[in-house]
Amino acid sequence: MTPQEIERKIVTMMVETFELDEGAVTRDARLYEDLELDSIDALDMVVKLQELMHRRVTEDEMRGLRTVGDVVDLVVRQQDAPAAVPQDPPAERSAG
Repeated sequence: MTPQEIERKIVTMMVETFELDEGAVTRDARLYEDLELDSIDALDMVVKLQELMHRRVTEDEMRGLRTVGDVVDLVVRQQDAPAAVPQDPPAERSAG
C-alpha cells in the first residue's frame, strides 16, 4: 500500500469506529484533544492497527501516538521495515 492508501484506510477506520466527522480527521488532528478519544478508544484503535499491520503495537509505540499523522507514520514505517526472518531455535546438545 502507498502512504496515501494507508492514510485513507486509517481515516476511514477512525471515522467508522469512533463516529467522527471525516473533515476533522486530518494528519494534524490530535487524538485526545481534537478528536476527543479516551483511553478505551485508544485501545480500540490499537486493536485495529494490529489487525492492519499483522503485528503487535508496542507500549512505546502507543505512547508516541499523539496525532492522526503519528498513526499513519507508524503503519507506513511498519510496512517499509524489512520482514523479520524467523530463526530456528538453537539445537540442544546431548550430554554424552
